[in-house]
Amino acid sequence: MVEVKFHDIGEGMTEGEVVSYLVKVGDSVKVDQPLVEMQTDKMVAEIPSPTSGTVKKINVDVGTTISIGSILLEIDDGKNMTSSSSTSEKEVSAAVLAPEKKKSKLETAAVKEPPKRIIAAPHTRRIARENDVNIEEVVGSGSAGRVTDEDIFRFVRERDGKSEVKAETAVEPGVIEVEEPKNTVGDTIPFTGIRKQIAIKMSESLSTIPHVTHFDEADLTNLLDFRRELKESGETISVVAFFLKALAITLKEFPLFNARLEEENNVIRLLKEYHIGLATNTDKGLLVPVLRDADKKSLKELHQEMKALTKKAQDQKLSAGEMKGGTFTISNVGPLGGTAATPIINHPQTSIIAFHKTKKMPVVMANDEIAIRSIMTMSLSFDHRIIDGADSVMFTNRFIELIEQPKKLFLYLR
Repeated sequence: MVEVKFHDIGEGMTEGEVVSYLVKVGDSVKVDQPLVEMQTDKMVAEIPSPTSGTVKKINVDVGTTISIGSILLEIDDGKNMTSSSSTSEKEVSAAVLAPEKKKSKLETAAVKEPPKRIIAAPHTRRIARENDVNIEEVVGSGSAGRVTDEDIFRFVRERDGKSEVKAETAVEPGVIEVEEPKNTVGDTIPFTGIRKQIAIKMSESLSTIPHVTHFDEADLTNLLDFRRELKESGETISVVAFFLKALAITLKEFPLFNARLEEENNVIRLLKEYHIGLATNTDKGLLVPVLRDADKKSLKELHQEMKALTKKAQDQKLSAGEMKGGTFTISNVGPLGGTAATPIINHPQTSIIAFHKTKKMPVVMANDEIAIRSIMTMSLSFDHRIIDGADSVMFTNRFIELIEQPKKLFLYLR
């Protein structure tokens, strides 16, 4: 009998949710045949069969969140177990007949239990360190025993002699308590999978990074006219491809926006790679595929790769490698509408930019004449621990200069 376990299929992952089984008990399977779909951190991955045989047992229900190493199902590979069984019987008989020997210190040490494996996010571990808490002593209330931020805070309150229950039940004189309604009627949506991973990621980002958002406008009239010229000549390039090229140039000139803050080492690491995350709206939630080496690609290459990654995200076909390593993120919500927002940084990155609706507006030109121009609003959120407001203004000024004069971008094509 072969046990099919949930193994690590992504960098740093500790748990996943069973989305669906692709086989049922009694089915014959072959080596590498997909058996089950697992939802991990922002991606769905298939677990293949390690052997040929017949599915004998399914151990975990659909919708259950499990940790690495859990047994998903069992496959009968048809191998004869007689020899191993007889060997086990011989070993048992020998153990019964043999006189009991005193265990040596070395043997005693060998049977000690392995160290306890703690499941907790880096941010949670940092909270524990800052409060002098041994995280191994904390009982996790999350799925698969995960230790949460609230578990740490509760441990600290209990350790310091503060009673959370008393604080909640204390009633001031003259105050009438109103009991909250219970079992209210209403539909429910499972808070699992991608939605739960988004919540964890966003909470970590907001609780770690002091966000500041700078708003600005760009005149896209020249860019849209130039794009129309290219289309008439047979070349279709999306507006976002121009944004990606302009951002790659701007990020090189303002490296703090393409950096990592390493607090444990007291350094700000300026990254030399320009891997831009593309925040993509899908039926399953927000996914962020990464377009790598944006600074080394032409406008046409950027357009083609962006389209391919976006489609893979919407079809739920992204691999783990296509969602890792981003150094900066963009969110193009303009096609959906809206004029402004405060985007949340994709931790541990230092900034994110959102592009909003473009609309025609009367604008006073340099010669004091009024003209109708296509104006787009944008929002740039940045980590105020390492980036100042003046930096954000200079960053967007440079980006706006490049997209308002799009033919300048050809000076930077490789």
